[in-house]
Parts: sequence; structure tokens; C-alpha cells
Amino acid sequence: MRRITVLGATGSIGDSTLDVVRRHPDRYAVHALTAHRQLDKLAERCIEFRPARAVVATAEAAATLRTRLAAAGLATEVLHGEAALAQVAADADADTVMAAIVGAAGLRPTLAAACAGKRVLLANKEALVMSGAIFMDAVREHGATLLPIDSEHNAIFQCLPADDPRYRAGVARVVLTASGGPFRTRDPATLHDISPDEACAHPNWVMGRKISVDSATMMNKGLEVIEAHWLFGAPVDRIQVLIHPQSIVHSMVAYADGTVLAQLGNPDMRTPIAYGLAYPERIDAGVSPLDLAAAGALSFEAPDLQRFPCLGLAFDALREGGVAPAVLNAANEVAVDGFLRGVIRFTDIAGIVARVLDSGPREAADTLDTVLAADAAARQSAAALIGAGASH
Repeated sequence: MRRITVLGATGSIGDSTLDVVRRHPDRYAVHALTAHRQLDKLAERCIEFRPARAVVATAEAAATLRTRLAAAGLATEVLHGEAALAQVAADADADTVMAAIVGAAGLRPTLAAACAGKRVLLANKEALVMSGAIFMDAVREHGATLLPIDSEHNAIFQCLPADDPRYRAGVARVVLTASGGPFRTRDPATLHDISPDEACAHPNWVMGRKISVDSATMMNKGLEVIEAHWLFGAPVDRIQVLIHPQSIVHSMVAYADGTVLAQLGNPDMRTPIAYGLAYPERIDAGVSPLDLAAAGALSFEAPDLQRFPCLGLAFDALREGGVAPAVLNAANEVAVDGFLRGVIRFTDIAGIVARVLDSGPREAADTLDTVLAADAAARQSAAALIGAGASH
């Protein structure tokens, strides 16, 4: 029986994780659930799964949740704040942590889980984008098991051979596929008029609003490029991105002998989540079987960096190294938030990120404090650009 902590239990990854857990009550029990804002949904999840602990953002929210759970007859301990997130991530009573908090807020608790030697199911991009070397060192030093949950990295993980370095030497490149989002074929001249609701209407995946916007700009894929570098030790020139609108081939690994291995499946996050939960076994994820005859043709194309400048910026940040990926991520988070609030246009996102990258710090990402300082400085710069109306 695995005991699971879900960081970000009310988001789309949290929903999918708990759905897989629900299907296998003989294999999994929930130890802790966390959420930021969605208190009603967290209360419902607690009543169903009866965790030992729950974490929310504020003392006020904790008091409200505590009262509701007590009225339902639950003895769940309710905590609040950033320190509590790290505490439950490292809790000795859980062996598996689903790291699904979106954004930089997920960095510290995900790192705490790695330092506690947990099986870390990594759905939080920022742990690797912001502090890849620090995080991977923690995984190795503390004997944690790191399993990627992003569909693309999970696919690559499945297509790679055993950890024997003699076999890894035969890998020529890793190939990340991307849907191209909702604007793959839209006239670029009309992109400045896009509304937040349009940007969040992903054609294949059901995701949160921030990640949906990142998919529309392809910044999401850029962040995944940086993740792939750290997860698989892939040099930047051995990471390729291909647009694959059907989202059936989730990613590929190309080998020196010309072989290309691909992982295919219907676009449903429960597949990689079930793989991570049960690894090295496979279990029912509740996902319908892939019908290739019904799917028909599978197509691929190279991404247009004029249409998707954020993807190019991510490659640039990876090549620069140091704190540049953290700066990229922070500026993007602030810019996307500005777009979702209607303060800036969709096409302003890339301009803001580019300007913050150009003026940002140039330091080695050798300590967490350095990374977090660069993150804070980039956020301040991006916010100042938005406030001044200067994104170009």
C-alpha cells in the first residue's frame, strides 16, 4: 500500500491523480492533500479520501477548513503556509509525493520531497527549470526516485533504455512533441486580438488557465526543453521539438542506429500518472484504448519561431545557463498573469519575457537563495514593464 501526498490536489493533475487512486483502493491511500484557493473542492476531497493532513494557504482558510472537516467527523490535521507545504512533502508517513503545484510556489515543497528521499512524481516544471542542478543533486544525494509526469517527459522516460550508461550513449536525441495549441494555423497578424478565453481553449488537453496560455505561446514546450535537459542529461543541441497536432505521439527518442522509439496514447494525463504511481508495473488508468484506425493520419511539422517566439527564448535561456531559466520562468509567470487579467495583449507576453531576459542577472544557479533572488528580481522587472506599458 503506497501512501500518497498530493501537492496541488484541486488542479487538473490533482483531479487525475485522485481518479487513478480512486480506482485502486487496494494499492493506494492518501496521506495529505494541499490546495491554494479552492477550499470547497479541497474539503470535498478530504471527506472522500480522509487524509491525515491538509494544507491551505492562510490561517483563515485553515480555520474554515478545520471547522468543516470536524463537522464531517474527520480528524484531519489542517496546516497552512509555505513551511507546512514543505513539511507534508517530507512527512515520513508518506512514501510518494505528486508534485503538481503550478509555478514557482511548487519549488520548495518539491525539493523537500526529494531531500526526504521520496518517490517524486514530478508534474511541477519549475523545480527543474529554476534549479535543475540543485534539484537533481538532491535526488541523487538523498536516494529519491524521480519519475516525470508531464506526458512528454514520461513518454521519453518510457522510450529510453535501462539506466546503464552504455545504452544511453546510443541516444542521438530526444524529441518533444507539441500540439501547437489553439493558434497553430491562425494568421499571426490577428494574434494581438486574442482573448484569455480563446488562449485557454486548448484543442486536445484540459488544463489550468496558466498552463493553457503557456501552451498557446509554446512557452510550455520551452520549459519542457529545459526540463528534458536536466531529466535526461540531454545537451541542448540534442533536444528537438516537433509540432504534432493530434497529440497521439507524446514524444520520441532517436537512436544512433536510426531507430526512433515513440510512446503513443490518447491525450489523457491519467496515463502518465498511473505509470508513475505503479512504476515499474502498469495498472488501469481509466483511459480508453487508442484506436489508430480511427485516429487516421499522424502529422508532424517544425515549429515556426516567428509565430512562437517564447520557444526560442527558452532555448536561449538554456544555452545561457545559470539563473537565466529562472528569470525566463518568472517573467513569463508575471506576463501571463497580466494577460489573463486583461492588462496586456497576448503578443506582449514574449516581448516582456525577452526584455527581462536581456536585462536580468547573469549568475550561476549554485544556491537556492541565488535562484530565488533572480526569480524575485525578474518578477519585479516584468511587473514594472507591465505597469509602464512597455513590452516591446
